[in-house]
Amino acid sequence: MDVQGTVAAGWEPVRDAFLRNFEQRGERGAAVAVHHDGEKVVDLWAGTKDVDGTEPWAAGTAQVVRSATKGVAAAVPLLLHQRGQLDLDAPVAAYWPEFKAHGKERVTVRQLLAHRAGVPVLDRPLSLAEAVDLPTATAAIAAQAPVWEPGTAHGYHAHTFSWLLSGLVQRVTGRTVGRWVAEEIAGPLGLDLWIGLPADAAHRAGRLGPVEEIDPPGGGALRLRPKRSVTEAYRDPESLTRRAFGVIDPKPDENDPVYRAAELPGSAGVATARALARFYAATLGPVDGAERLFAPATLTLARTEESAGPDRVLLVGTRFGLGHMLHGPASPLLGPTSFGHPGRGGSLGFADPESGIAFGYVTNGMRKTVTADPRAQALVRAVRSALG
Repeated sequence: MDVQGTVAAGWEPVRDAFLRNFEQRGERGAAVAVHHDGEKVVDLWAGTKDVDGTEPWAAGTAQVVRSATKGVAAAVPLLLHQRGQLDLDAPVAAYWPEFKAHGKERVTVRQLLAHRAGVPVLDRPLSLAEAVDLPTATAAIAAQAPVWEPGTAHGYHAHTFSWLLSGLVQRVTGRTVGRWVAEEIAGPLGLDLWIGLPADAAHRAGRLGPVEEIDPPGGGALRLRPKRSVTEAYRDPESLTRRAFGVIDPKPDENDPVYRAAELPGSAGVATARALARFYAATLGPVDGAERLFAPATLTLARTEESAGPDRVLLVGTRFGLGHMLHGPASPLLGPTSFGHPGRGGSLGFADPESGIAFGYVTNGMRKTVTADPRAQALVRAVRSALG
């Protein structure tokens, strides 16, 4: 495998781990980027642009990053709060009156972002056409009755997070999340990152597809064997787990241009590894002359735990801040101060304030993992090794 890109002195373990992912873990096409204290120290790519193709992955190849999109989108309410435009402890209905239906009038912005609103499912799944039409989809989630008393528990809002955040941000700012990210984050930072892929950038994105589940014997890959209850939940059409991941029915084709153009901040972002790493680097401090995104108080908010323990949807212990996943056994990042978000099946982006690391990994090969992909974890261990 011909690995392209650059690695700063001392960061060679990341290149070695990246190469092993192709040799031993079934990787088809991928990229990884790492910043340390604002400086880019890793920028690598290899394989093919499409999971089932032959065109080489290029320096600017982007991919759908699934729920890694949530980590970028979560910066929007944090920055609105930083600018005094959003009160985290106000009821969502103060900004979005329709949301108060069916006992949701006391749901706070903080609870919504921390997956505590109790609406990870819809009584009637949406078609793709309905899901990508934000007025239709946000009206559906506003009218949905919660499946647990809001604020009393948490459960991963896998897809409904898209419409919860969209409805809130639209009413606070008059802009969609995708437009806000483009104008306030991606544009100023020069990021190849989109929530709503424009037609003139569509050629940049490769095709996703499943890859064989391969892990090397004794290779140190993190193995999270699902409990029987988790496996059964994914099979049971009436379980919260199955329903949460099935709110768009039939399941959308993530290679469909319509899906990629949709502004779904919970699942359909398209990004390069460079963009994810640079975004997270900017949450920690200035990057190449660009101003930092998060003030110190906002950075503290980003890494502060809001939900922890048994997750009613994922059925494992999870930790969430205000939209970001936090480091823990179910979603290992770099360390206790890390915040970010994995994408189901592969991609990962996060920042770690303690070490000054910002990390981005994207792939076109989708595995069955939800929060702890072995390829991403191998790269994170290599980063930890390089830090010494």
